[in-house]
Amino acid sequence: MPAEPGVTLRRATAPDAPAAADVWLRSFAAALPTVVRPRTDDDVRHYFREVVVPLRETWVADAGPGAGIVGVMVLRDGELSQLYLAPDWRGRGLGDRCVALAKERNPGGLGLWTFQVNKPAHRFYERHGFAAVRYTDGSGNEEREPDVRYEWRP
Repeated sequence: MPAEPGVTLRRATAPDAPAAADVWLRSFAAALPTVVRPRTDDDVRHYFREVVVPLRETWVADAGPGAGIVGVMVLRDGELSQLYLAPDWRGRGLGDRCVALAKERNPGGLGLWTFQVNKPAHRFYERHGFAAVRYTDGSGNEEREPDVRYEWRP
């Protein structure tokens, strides 16, 4: 799929934190309606403002004036720890661009977790060369939702 024209992937800065958190909240609600979030919206916004943007390698997909931040990706120690796109921006090639950037930034390999109920994410990551290597009952995550570990090795 061709990449969405006019969208820039760039490192997040402090002013991006509210919009990045909003993308995360909207995307999580749309993609994972059955998963119970243990944190409030305000908790998520605080986390993005105080931890994610200032302390993690956080990237945003910026669609410019009018649309603003439409995606967020967080990398940390060989982990693709967050990849969320605004619901109305899915299917436009942004996720593909984010994964390509994540691989470029982590050429030795990447790992990630996703929930077992998120079948579209499974298909997406498998299409990008990730393989499922472990399934859990969810006892190790805050949501207590069964998840799956994916890894990409070049």
